Amino acid sequence: MVFVHGTRFSAGQWSSQLAALRDEFPVVAVDLPGHGERSAQPWSLSAATDIIASAVDSLGRGPALVVGHSLGGYAALEFARCCPERLRGLVLAGASASTRGFWATPYRLVAGLVSRMPADRLTRWNDWLLRRLYPPEVVDATIRSGYAFHTLPAAWGEVLGRFDADAMRHVKAPVLILNGEKDTAFRAGEADFARAHPHARVEVIPRARHLANFDAPEAFTDAVRRFARRLSADN
Repeated sequence: MVFVHGTRFSAGQWSSQLAALRDEFPVVAVDLPGHGERSAQPWSLSAATDIIASAVDSLGRGPALVVGHSLGGYAALEFARCCPERLRGLVLAGASASTRGFWATPYRLVAGLVSRMPADRLTRWNDWLLRRLYPPEVVDATIRSGYAFHTLPAAWGEVLGRFDADAMRHVKAPVLILNGEKDTAFRAGEADFARAHPHARVEVIPRARHLANFDAPEAFTDAVRRFARRLSADN
């Protein structure tokens, strides 16, 4: 399995999932360009695709299950289009909303606002929020890795206007659309995304929000585990 983090975060987002799954599956989490240990690397979807492909190859087990959250989910969709032979299955978490047209407007506003705010203030606010909402074992790795606010405008600038349900037609592997029940914005198109793929299904985590793997780490991990086991059984 290859885990791909969401906006502003890093591979540390997946610490709970890696710990819970590594005894059963080969697992790795990546830093996207401009994030984590790749903070100095310029963002591009092309570079993100190369990073995911290298992570798949590093596991040495052939095609992999790729789990992408939010920005990482859209990067995973691009990887699925460019590298279908490396994909065994795809989990889209918080990434089943169109980034085209009207739906893109709020995200353009947020990206513009973030670029105008001091990074240290954003860091303090994010640290406070994560510590208030989640236990240390879930978020400590994310907090230690810092945040990629400087990359957000470029990343969403490329993603916005690029993806909608038609992107699912390029995915040649089974898909699990895994969303938090309360993630209204990013599950807005989940039915359309599922209809666009012959082997996609939707699973919703009760009471979870956009950061479903933080809100309900055990439920999120269990959904990924069950999907992976089905892929193995079908292989």
